[in-house]
Order: sequence, then structure tokens, then C-alpha cells
Amino acid sequence: MKIVTCIKQVPDTEAKISLENGKVQWGDSPLVINPFDEYAVEAALQQKDKHGATVVAICIGPDSAREALKHALAMGADEAILISDAALENLDAQGAAQVLAAAIRKIGDADLVIFGRQSIDSGTGLTPAQTARRLGWPLLSLAGSIELNNGRVRVERVIEEGRQIVSAALPAVLSVVQSIGEPRYPSFMGIRRASRATIPTWSLADLGISAPTPLVEQRAMFAPPSREQPCEFIQGETVTEIAEKLVEKILAEKVL
Repeated sequence: MKIVTCIKQVPDTEAKISLENGKVQWGDSPLVINPFDEYAVEAALQQKDKHGATVVAICIGPDSAREALKHALAMGADEAILISDAALENLDAQGAAQVLAAAIRKIGDADLVIFGRQSIDSGTGLTPAQTARRLGWPLLSLAGSIELNNGRVRVERVIEEGRQIVSAALPAVLSVVQSIGEPRYPSFMGIRRASRATIPTWSLADLGISAPTPLVEQRAMFAPPSREQPCEFIQGETVTEIAEKLVEKILAEKVL
């Protein structure tokens, strides 16, 4: 069994971002593996532990994205591939899906492709579905648990309305949510192995495709105008006293 996990490199969630000339800047803050993609790697490794699968991590990005791939290797992934090309600088979600689908076909014999639910930078959550469409495979999204048996995958989807059990024949594309399980910490041996790993780089020419034409153009980003919002703290000796004062204030202001 072969499982491909698609990851992305993003700014650290602790980064202080700013807007300069309509573009987001994060200064000297580090770039890391997308936090939701750690759950995708964990989901793949769980199946590796159960079924002896080979886990291949792939990432689209510049040379710095090797660090995100090394994180996946340190967690326990067996192989990693970087997809890097100057023509991929302004990818939208459907363009990323086209490139990822071509890479998955080149890898060959994949039974499962696993994504995190979304990335923290763009946050569209569209790439898993678009990749599945490109591959012509079923999509099982927002999976909180995964079961593989007799050439089929069965997942419990975590949705706003509750839980939903769905299944499909392999190969299939999945996106997972946090209830899949807490991502394991990279082991010392895993970190050493990742530091010595050779990560091949594939270009568009290697994938046999041309640069995708973006359907979405991001021209500029801007912050909403700031405005002062008064805030009053209700003080009191006891919770009951505070609650009574709050009720009086709400009634006086005719909020209710």
C-alpha cells in the first residue's frame, strides 16, 4: 500500500503579519509545515502502523519548503518530494490541484492521498476536492477516523450536523480533521534520518505539464479600517453581584 500526503509550507502561526503594498509580510518569522497538514501525516502514519504502508510526502514550493518535508520525514514518512518551478509562483487552488494530481500520477500506485482540512494562509479548503476531481477519484472529506478493508476506505466525517459514515473503493482522496489523532512528535532518530535524507525536486517539465493558468487573481490585500469600541468591565464582590449589575446595565441600555 502507498499513501501520498500533500503538505504545504506556511508562516508560523505565532508570526506577526503586516501589509505592505497590498501583500502580506511576516518579517523574519519562520516558515513551518501547515499545522493541519501534520494531522494528514499522522493519519497516513496510523495506516502505515496498521497495514505496513509506504508514506510519501509531497509539497509545492521554493527550496525552503524542504524544511516542511523534513518535518514529515522526521515524523515517520518514508519519502519526500519537492515540486518547485519558477512558473508556480502565483498558483491558485485549482492550479495546485493540477500540479499535485500530475505528481501523484508520476509517483504511481497510490492507494490513498491525504490532505489536511485546509491551509492556514489561504484557508479555502478547496485543493483536496479539486485534486480528487483531477484524478477522477472519490473524495472523502473532513475525516475524523479511517478504516481500510478489502480495497475500500471507510471514514467518519466530522461535520456541523454531527457525524456521517461514508465509504468508497480505493484509490481515494481524503482530507482529515483534528480528531484523527494528535500528531506524533518527531523522534530523535527521525530527525537525524530527515537531516540526511535526499529530497528530489520535480519541475513542471518532470511532471509533463505546462504552468497552470490561474482562474483567481489576488490583486491586493488590505486591513479593515480600525475603529475604537468602548468596553466596560462590570465589577463586584461576588458572581451574583456582578450578574445583577450586568442585568441592570443590559435593561438600562435596552439591549433586551
